[in-house]
Amino acid sequence: MHILFIGYGKTSKRVAKQLFMHKHQITTISKTLKSDDFAQHLTQDVHALDLSHVAPIDIAYVLLSPHESTKEAYQHTYVDSVAPICHALRSHPIKKIIVVSSTRVYGENAGQSIDDHSAAIASDVQGELLLKMEQLWQEAYPEQCIIVRPTGIYGTSVARMIKLAEHTQDYPNIHWSNRIHIDDLARFLAFMLHVEQPEKSYICSNNQPIALHETILWFQHRLHLPELALQSQNETGKRIYAPRMVESGFRLQHENCWQDYAELLGQI
Repeated sequence: MHILFIGYGKTSKRVAKQLFMHKHQITTISKTLKSDDFAQHLTQDVHALDLSHVAPIDIAYVLLSPHESTKEAYQHTYVDSVAPICHALRSHPIKKIIVVSSTRVYGENAGQSIDDHSAAIASDVQGELLLKMEQLWQEAYPEQCIIVRPTGIYGTSVARMIKLAEHTQDYPNIHWSNRIHIDDLARFLAFMLHVEQPEKSYICSNNQPIALHETILWFQHRLHLPELALQSQNETGKRIYAPRMVESGFRLQHENCWQDYAELLGQI
């Protein structure tokens, strides 16, 4: 099959490499020049996408990311890109289009449990724009579109957590955080290619919510830093679970984030 990646960053590259290993033809699109021996790369702006001279495309992955978290950047990257991409794909025999969104579409912030069956009700404009993007894709490709909503992606660096460990002396509350290793996310996106009767959307997470202060404490212990003090038992954030991912038959390779963090620390 001929598979197109619209947006080509760290996650896309991992998915593309896996699919190339299974003898698929890979074409990638991004605004900056990329070079991989397993893919044909086109340097284009997705808002003026031209696929008229590209061989028929069977599968498309859309993994776009704004350069900043402003309302304008989300509107431009996620929402305004749908129509020109659909226009460029109109003559191609798309069997599946897999669109990566985010669990930001769930606005709960008091420690609630969320899963695939929870209503997606955003609490900020960025979440609303992600929901708008999902809606536009599902309207454009009602039979082919699959939405994937990852939780926080980890696995390439622990620089942020080291900085938090060094500078956090107290933490205001129990803030639930959720994560998926970048390699598991890439594997799940590749896995979606072979699911015969997919759901309309999937959360992608390791199903192990952890209070953020506990993660910071773990790094403080490892780095022999002073331990933070937890100020209250009030809960914020949300605990996110991915039952559809599990029911699909997909199996994680990175269920233990502590082992992954230890390996990344060992590389420093």
